[in-house]
Amino acid sequence: MYKKSWILSVLTLFTLYAAAATPPLQQGNWRAALLREDGQKIIFNIDIQQQKGKTVWYVVNGEEKMLVNDLTVVKDSLFINMPVFESSFRVKIISKDSLAGVWIKRGPTKDNVMPFSATTKEQYRFSPVNGDASQQAAGKWKIDFIRGSNHEPALGNFSQNGNVVTGSILTPSGDYRFLSGTVTGDLLQLSTFDGVHAMLFTAKINKDSLTDASLYSSRAPVQQWVGVKDANAPVPEGEITKVKDGESGKLDFSFNDLDGKQVSINDARYKNKVVIIQLMGSWCPNCMDEMAFLSEYYKHNKQRGVEIIALAYEYTTDVQRSTLSLRKFQKKFDVTYPMLITPTTVGDPLRTEKSLPQLTSIKVFPTSLILDKSGKVVAVHTDFYGPGTGEYYTQYVQNFEKTINELLKK
Repeated sequence: MYKKSWILSVLTLFTLYAAAATPPLQQGNWRAALLREDGQKIIFNIDIQQQKGKTVWYVVNGEEKMLVNDLTVVKDSLFINMPVFESSFRVKIISKDSLAGVWIKRGPTKDNVMPFSATTKEQYRFSPVNGDASQQAAGKWKIDFIRGSNHEPALGNFSQNGNVVTGSILTPSGDYRFLSGTVTGDLLQLSTFDGVHAMLFTAKINKDSLTDASLYSSRAPVQQWVGVKDANAPVPEGEITKVKDGESGKLDFSFNDLDGKQVSINDARYKNKVVIIQLMGSWCPNCMDEMAFLSEYYKHNKQRGVEIIALAYEYTTDVQRSTLSLRKFQKKFDVTYPMLITPTTVGDPLRTEKSLPQLTSIKVFPTSLILDKSGKVVAVHTDFYGPGTGEYYTQYVQNFEKTINELLKK
């Protein structure tokens, strides 16, 4: 168990250096770890490279390689900002093959700080402590996450090649993105890190069952879960936002964009267009995947009469903070449609009434509202599953495009 005083001493360390110098960090695969208070480590991989004389990181989760190029070198220290989210590292270079420091994730009122270390001396993600895989994780699993007396259904969709396992877990409110790990003997270990998600899943595989299963998520209390292999396991359904009874289906809002300019759904730009309203937040990892999809979709389809507006529900009502965080999304995904900051927060129980009172409660982020050419809400999508989910992402894209194409024909 680590102490808060240790974290403070590490943070103080970074104020001691002023001269810039490029460290001789070893290039290639590094094994990174975030240390929890219970001693458990959340493992992920980073690939450190030199590009045009600059040190860059790639955070590696299975087939995803997330470029991190906002690195500042100050003598023997590194300051690393993740490309999206309010997430950063402060790291001391111990040697060319060893790093130590902290990961900092900003929250609504206080920061989440965890000790971080990385080394090239261990190339694996998880040690094959039990030898080769004696069980198979591949397939679909009906999963149940247990929080006391509460149970949350989920769907695991995994592939396995030898000892290596990849895939994702789908919940009623999204997915856990790209999971990567191994099976050694009967032990399944999967992890992910994207700047917000920092997760480790462990379980024992007993043919068609997952038992003795634990989820370690950042600094949250450990959570138990179970799974049963089921080729017909359904995608879990959540509560869907809809137009309130008695409402016409037309929305009426005006909020400021990232430049402080007011944008309204009643502006001429949106007349006789099919409009997608993206309800999102810069704290939301699934919103990142949806933003990547919608930004590209908009570039290829805006000339057909499609418009998109993002409505952001942020941690606080601090407009400057929200703008800085949202601009990271805008830059990363080259977003060319308006991103508006709502006058409420994601944690406000009255967030829907204060922003879109024509709707029932917004339960899931991201949620997409699709408006027909008359301006009425005709479809609500709370089922966005990202590219880490494989076939479920492909199916979502197909259904989305079909809906838009049909509305454009009318």
